[in-house]
Amino acid sequence: MSQKNILVVEDHPETRDLLSYHLKAAGYAVRTAASGQPALDIAQRTRPDLVLLDVMLPGGMDGLEICRRLKQDERTRQVPVIMLTALGDEVDRIVGLELGAEDYVAKPFSPRELLLRVKALLRRAAPQEAPASGFREAGLEIDFEAHSVLVDGQDAGLTATEHKILKELVASRGRVLPRERLLDTVWDTDFDGTSRTVDTHMRRLRGKLGPYADWIETVRGVGYRFKPLAKGAGKTGD
Repeated sequence: MSQKNILVVEDHPETRDLLSYHLKAAGYAVRTAASGQPALDIAQRTRPDLVLLDVMLPGGMDGLEICRRLKQDERTRQVPVIMLTALGDEVDRIVGLELGAEDYVAKPFSPRELLLRVKALLRRAAPQEAPASGFREAGLEIDFEAHSVLVDGQDAGLTATEHKILKELVASRGRVLPRERLLDTVWDTDFDGTSRTVDTHMRRLRGKLGPYADWIETVRGVGYRFKPLAKGAGKTGD
């Protein structure tokens, strides 16, 4: 198995060195950046396997803006991002997830916990056999193997996590998937996220499905179900 490459974006030298030390000791190749534009340049040029991204950065471009740009760029959209946030700063965590970050770790962090999060996220991001080759109905076309989702002919721009969520929903078409099951299958048992994590990503996924957003139904108090409407009857929602 080839060595995984991690990009660490952290302006504090001691924290950056600590992250690099533990990641290298765990067998990862590490590149670092202390501010926004150098981080984007490295990510676009090398396409790392994962980005560790501090929220508070100098130079007018914070970690949330970097995350937004990474997820909007075709070259880096599928790269998983772990946000490093201040302890108890829930707003940054929620905004980071809204922008497409896959996970977050609060400072001060445990190196062991951080490495577990990195390992779990890299495992989830690895290519896996899809439950089906794809799905096509009305203007929604999904190719699991190519990680391609087209909405009325346009690329939906899904992140790796959103692809996994959609794959689980389509594979269980018509059946309700509890939030807890999605946490286990999409994020796996090493992730200590909550139902809010699922809801945040589901809201983003629906937004990208446009007129077919309502094909993902919310079953109150339980979870979600993929249930296509009559052919050609995608709704715009309210």
